[in-house]
Amino acid sequence: VQLQASGGGLVQAGGSLRLSCSAPGRTFSNGTMGWFRQAPGMEREFVAAIGWYGSTTYYADSVKDRFLISRDNAKNTVALQMNSLKPEDTAVYFCAGPRYRGSAYSKQSYDYWGQGTQVTVSS
Repeated sequence: VQLQASGGGLVQAGGSLRLSCSAPGRTFSNGTMGWFRQAPGMEREFVAAIGWYGSTTYYADSVKDRFLISRDNAKNTVALQMNSLKPEDTAVYFCAGPRYRGSAYSKQSYDYWGQGTQVTVSS
């Protein structure tokens, strides 16, 4: 499954961005989909994940109450609404999935990755 992430850009602190992830021509199947991010010189870290039915979500503490993950299985897309952005949110954001086993917070649990989209938050 080849994943495509889009929606990144440059935004001022306090602003919002909406990222989208799709798998053209394929389906996500029934696995968990996730978003991770990687800042320069840093490890790739977990941001958020969502189960197949959308009722189970996971968030990193650093983004909880600011970011919202959602999915539309009919359209085969996963979105990450990012509000109240901070300079420390600056990173390349990757969508990943599907995950069928292992921790939703662990990048090792995800089978496929998108190419990443750059998010830059200016102060």
